[in-house]
Amino acid sequence: MKKLIFMLWAIFTSSMSAQMPNHLSNAEKVYGLSKFWQEANYNFIYLNKVDKAEWDSLYRAYIPKVQETKNDYEYYRLLQRFCAFLKDGHTNVYFPESIQDSIFNTNFGEYRLFLTNIEGKAIITRVNESKKKEIPIGTEITKVNGNPTHIYLKEHVLPYISSSTDYILQDWGVWRLLEGYVGTSYDLELKLPNGKIKNLTLTHSITEEEEVYPPFEERELLDMKWYDKNIAYVALNSFSDPKIDSLFFERIPELKKAKALIVDLRNNGGGSTGIGQEIFNHLTNDTILYGSKFQSRLHVPSFKAWGRWTEEKDTLNNSWAKQAYLSFRDEYYHDFPYSPDTLSVAEKEFLKDKRIIVPIVLLIGHNTASAAEDFLIFADNQKHMTKIGEPTFGSTGQPMLFDLPNGGQARICTKKDTYPNGKEFVGVGIQPDIEVRKTLSDYMENKDPALDRALDFLGKKIR
Repeated sequence: MKKLIFMLWAIFTSSMSAQMPNHLSNAEKVYGLSKFWQEANYNFIYLNKVDKAEWDSLYRAYIPKVQETKNDYEYYRLLQRFCAFLKDGHTNVYFPESIQDSIFNTNFGEYRLFLTNIEGKAIITRVNESKKKEIPIGTEITKVNGNPTHIYLKEHVLPYISSSTDYILQDWGVWRLLEGYVGTSYDLELKLPNGKIKNLTLTHSITEEEEVYPPFEERELLDMKWYDKNIAYVALNSFSDPKIDSLFFERIPELKKAKALIVDLRNNGGGSTGIGQEIFNHLTNDTILYGSKFQSRLHVPSFKAWGRWTEEKDTLNNSWAKQAYLSFRDEYYHDFPYSPDTLSVAEKEFLKDKRIIVPIVLLIGHNTASAAEDFLIFADNQKHMTKIGEPTFGSTGQPMLFDLPNGGQARICTKKDTYPNGKEFVGVGIQPDIEVRKTLSDYMENKDPALDRALDFLGKKIR
């Protein structure tokens, strides 16, 4: 029976590319492209950073291209490439479920490979258990389909990824290096840790083996442990679930015993800024907290119409002319009223015996994103807090979600967040006070250099 199932699966995967859904009419394809272009023109907060002539030219060029796509998969890939021109981590195009279910990243039948960008190389950092000797951890993918990996990335992977920062583009590019639909094959050249070269052909299909090496670490919403010298460690792994607040509050009596604290945000991809702030309130003596400042575009059609005949010299001491001039250029914004968050009397009373004021290290990295970056904005003026690790994701905002043909979706970032003084972190990331990067040897030896640096730093603070 197993042999029959395998044979049927092989037949299915070999013809999968020809069976990708092909439901969209040319009219729907053009509509989906136009819908995304329209929503970006009216709502994308960073349109002022886009070469609009090139953007419009690209739209015109894609009108015949989308109609030439052979199936819905090719169509949505083309939309993703169109979206990537905007270079924003909160602006994306998503496949319909009917397509997404057929797209694999790590599964290749008898093989599973997990890739990480380490020192600019595509390194295999996890495999299925049965292949750990054949493909040791630390193996580098040096060629894909006959092309050097960096060339293959540049031509076939990176153009389809929308990212605000170059380093996240590279991270995601390596992670998605071998992404494709069922039946897609790759000819790989591998450089093993001992320097030997191995050639391998892989084809996307279901992997039945569940065990991987090294095993996945079970990551709770909140993890806590203790180190020497009464240094407490707390990992806040998401601000999407409000439960993390109550989990943190439950540990306050124990945390009050700490002489120093490490707060690990390296795996926190964001969620709700308010959820993170509830925790932050317990880590500072301040009652006035300075969060991010934000703005969105303001579109008044009449001002845009008047702006065609308004010159920059007309705007001097004339707010009406200034709004018209900027509106025509899609650069007129609504600045949301800014004021720091001031704790109420009741909040101050609640926090009276619950604050943890000790030397604090905030561990940050490329996966510290969105609401977790907002958490770091609050921490910016806290003298007892030190950021250690790598620059953060460099993207936050308020995405606007909308539907695309046949079940696809897209989102456009509508809000620009900055430091209170206007300093930008989207596109550059929030920078650590002490930068520590994980090297290939660290991976091979299972070391966490940022955590080690934090423990050393805090140990000297409290001795």
